[in-house]
Amino acid sequence: MLLKQHAATVKPKFKRLRYFAQDESRFGLKTTVGRLITSLGVKPLGNWQWQFKAFWIYGAVEPTTGEQFFLQFTHVDSECYQLFLDQFSQAYPDSLNVLQVDNGAFHKAKDLVIPDNIVLLFQPPYCPELNPIERLWQHL
Repeated sequence: MLLKQHAATVKPKFKRLRYFAQDESRFGLKTTVGRLITSLGVKPLGNWQWQFKAFWIYGAVEPTTGEQFFLQFTHVDSECYQLFLDQFSQAYPDSLNVLQVDNGAFHKAKDLVIPDNIVLLFQPPYCPELNPIERLWQHL
């Protein structure tokens, strides 16, 4: 009900209302140990990468159209999320954008400034299956 009331007050400013599923995911590369068959007495050689390098993808997908918006960051915090929201807001300035997000602490940070054309819709705690973008991360 609150979302309807908010949308009614800001909708005249925007041409359309859009729904996006938003989430973050970490991607990286780390060598895994496996087994190797060699001749008797021959020691198998394998390269090992000791360090783990990773990056984070912040993404938003509109399930009905497939429209997508992704940004890459080195970590997850409220500053990176603020940058994501600002860039997302600039990419879709003519629409009121409802972003379905999980309950990450950085989504609710006190220093976070939500742009006028974005409404955050928080899903219930511990329910990642409710966010459609989670299925996208499984395929990557």
